Amino acid sequence: MGFTFLIIILILVLIVLHVKIVSQSQAFVIERLGAYLTTWDVGLNMLIPFLDRIAKKVSLKEQVIDFPPQPVITKDNVTMQIDSVVYYQIVDPKLYAYGVENPLNAIENLTATTLRNLIGELELDSTLTSRDTINTKMRAILDIATDPWGIKINRVELKNIMPPAEIQDAMEKQMKAERERRESILRAEGQKKSAILVAEGEKEATILRAEAKKEAAIREAEGEAEAIISVQKANAEAIKLLKEAAPDKSVLAIRSMEAFEKVANGQATKIIIPSELQSIVALSEIFQQSKK
Repeated sequence: MGFTFLIIILILVLIVLHVKIVSQSQAFVIERLGAYLTTWDVGLNMLIPFLDRIAKKVSLKEQVIDFPPQPVITKDNVTMQIDSVVYYQIVDPKLYAYGVENPLNAIENLTATTLRNLIGELELDSTLTSRDTINTKMRAILDIATDPWGIKINRVELKNIMPPAEIQDAMEKQMKAERERRESILRAEGQKKSAILVAEGEKEATILRAEAKKEAAIREAEGEAEAIISVQKANAEAIKLLKEAAPDKSVLAIRSMEAFEKVANGQATKIIIPSELQSIVALSEIFQQSKK
């Protein structure tokens, strides 16, 4: 009875030890007698004691490898240090377990050689301005190379590109000179626009002054014309009234003498009276005496 109980306990222990639960985002590679048997996904699974074993536990999550800086040489013989970051994911646990001995070390070496090959085809300036192109090419090359290992390369990023110190100094001086050049151009353009605005303002002011003078001259001429017209209308009205009054000769003589008096008040030293107007003078004298 005791022996049977021990056997039952042993069987229970073996069952407990060989029942495995595969969690989310994991996969177990199972071998039987040293040969690949199957791959366990999420759920409850059981090993056959003494026959089956878990060869490898694989994480199916996306993972990141940050490689140390690698020395590379550009096409124009400039040596620089570049460190890269690789985002990868295991898509086939069986290939990952049996494809390569050390997958991470293989990816690191493959990344370094691919990076050297790509940078060797570019000059320094192109290397500094072509990160996206380099990242895309590296991802495509690494993805193809790691496919037999059950690994998918999702993204590759060049984290830092570190040229030599003398190259950095030269680049900083070049950037400073370029900034100063742009500043000079902007200052010159500002002065040019300012001069144009001043000239346009003076032009508009001159035009406005000329238009004001023109308007003043027009109004002055119109005023003079209106004054002349008013005087002519007054004279015409006076003549009309004079005709309507039908004045006799004595009245006309008096008006003529008044006109001569105005003329005599001028600067003339001599006044010649026509002979036919002598009778008018006589009538004028009579008129003056009658006033007294």
